[in-house]
Amino acid sequence: MCGAFYVAMGVNLEGVRDVLGIWVGPSGGEGAKQWGTMLSDLKNRGVQDVCTVCCDGLKGLPDSIRAVWPDATVQTYVVHLVRNSLRLSSRKDWGKVTTGLRRIYTAPTITAA
Repeated sequence: MCGAFYVAMGVNLEGVRDVLGIWVGPSGGEGAKQWGTMLSDLKNRGVQDVCTVCCDGLKGLPDSIRAVWPDATVQTYVVHLVRNSLRLSSRKDWGKVTTGLRRIYTAPTITAA
């Protein structure tokens, strides 16, 4: 039986993407402490500064990120935000909910959203 693989990708200021690390995680699931260890590993290998980190809604993960890179902005993936919103609505309303949310997350400004 194999655990999950965890991947950290980076995009530099020129827009070049790179895989920064791949780790085999424990079979019991991921945790913020585990991610904290992996993020510290990245910093120790030379990732000095991070502007924005996009991640899922794992509890404690923003704190683990800020412990390594205090000035990093942490954002939740839009797909996770939408999925979590759908859990709170009836299936028959999913179309209306996703249409409304799309208007918000594609808005050009916070005021427009």
